[in-house]
Amino acid sequence: MPKDVAYGALVTLKNHRTGGAYLHSHFHLYPEGVGSKQQQVTTYAHKDENNFFVMKKWNEEPPNNTDIEAVIDLVKNGDLVRLEHFQSRRNIHSHNQPAPVSKRHFQVTGYGENGTGDANDVWRLEIVGGKEGEVLNTVTSKLKFHHYFVKCVLTCSTKNLPKWGFEQGEVSCNPTTRDPNSMWNVEDNHFSKLPNSSVHDLAPSFFSRFIESHKVMLQGNSGLKPKEGEMTSRPWEWPINLRGQWFSAGDDKTRIYLLGNPVIWWANIVFLIIFLFIYSYSSFKCQRGVSESPEITQERENTMVSASWLFLGWGLHYIPFWTMGRVLYVHHYYPALLFSSMLSAVLLDY
Repeated sequence: MPKDVAYGALVTLKNHRTGGAYLHSHFHLYPEGVGSKQQQVTTYAHKDENNFFVMKKWNEEPPNNTDIEAVIDLVKNGDLVRLEHFQSRRNIHSHNQPAPVSKRHFQVTGYGENGTGDANDVWRLEIVGGKEGEVLNTVTSKLKFHHYFVKCVLTCSTKNLPKWGFEQGEVSCNPTTRDPNSMWNVEDNHFSKLPNSSVHDLAPSFFSRFIESHKVMLQGNSGLKPKEGEMTSRPWEWPINLRGQWFSAGDDKTRIYLLGNPVIWWANIVFLIIFLFIYSYSSFKCQRGVSESPEITQERENTMVSASWLFLGWGLHYIPFWTMGRVLYVHHYYPALLFSSMLSAVLLDY
């Protein structure tokens, strides 16, 4: 695809934040009582034909792409533009109505017929860190869209719409222009009259992709929320085997409930406490210089070293869950349970 973006190009816009989704619209309208009853504009995480927009000047139609005589006009930093949804031919629009979820933001809609709307369809394009008149590039340019009249920036609020919006991401216009979620990239760029660029010119470095992939995983993990009617649990409930987990779907007669063996789980708690007591007592005797036979001392040291590593493994696999805000289940405790069970076996052998 071309490196430069021209007026009339068919583009997709992806939010620049880690794990960001595509700017998206569809023929469904906002429901009654949710701002203006105009076409919904959302973010969508997957490739879709409803992600495509035509980049246009604010006051004129772009030339026909098939006209070889037409002058190619490139999109530049500071230009006033319109974004026309390719499928519905409605423009990205904002006005002084509150957004559906983020009430301090303004609503963003699809408005107009056959590409003709009103003055609230006009956006000023800013290339972040770019010079005045700099040409917009595919993938590499970070851009913002400033609404010309409402004085806000097109942003992804990171909140999901209700079921009437298919639980897709909310798109709004934020009066705070420094919003970090207001930056976008042109990811797809279709324009037949410009030469295609090499993939190597657009591809990020290995380390950039490595860091981004881990950020996406961490962000996706931390954002997981419980489903309706789902049984979740908290870390303090796991060692005492207080609450289990429905392990399979079905009605109440065929569902399987996952619960630990109380004898093993409660015994592990006892042995964790015994280990702390023995370790403290052994350290106290060592500090006081209490003499014992070499065989007893060596056996205790070997046991404490093994038990200490297992206790550390239990803590590393259990304690971090106390800091997590994501949805949690009892099966998250199973790696820590393995270490506590081995610790119990070592102390029993001792």
